[in-house]
Amino acid sequence: MIIVDMQIASEHSELPNQEQLTAWAQAALQGLKDEAELSIRLVDEAESQQLNLEYRGQDKPTNVLSFPFEVPEALQGLDEVGQLIGDLVICAQVVADEATLQHKPAIHHWAHMVVHGCLHLLGYDHITDAEAQVMEDMERTILGSLNIADPYLTIE
Repeated sequence: MIIVDMQIASEHSELPNQEQLTAWAQAALQGLKDEAELSIRLVDEAESQQLNLEYRGQDKPTNVLSFPFEVPEALQGLDEVGQLIGDLVICAQVVADEATLQHKPAIHHWAHMVVHGCLHLLGYDHITDAEAQVMEDMERTILGSLNIADPYLTIE
């Protein structure tokens, strides 16, 4: 079972709902992590920019930030920890702007950001070209299972 704790800290008018976020997280984690709990916080640009500066040293808002949960040594093995995998922080305005620039439906870009973030929570990354290829291939497959086109195709 995948449990998503949705937190809305955005005034943006077009946000996905709980069911959509959960379905996208389930699709991303299927076959990789059958039981998981994560938080997805939908934020505005100011909060995204502050977190991006604090944790990544970049003074600008970004589409998605992933914060994998690391079990403190004192809590390892306790049932109370459950299946926590971490938190995603997604900036609504950045997602909307990117969707417009990339000529894709905003809801498809939201799905991509959830899938992308969930893969980060599981330890996937795109620092090297080889890592990027693995992660992008996984994203294409997952999004394809949701009938969403390849997010990396460019439309002129």
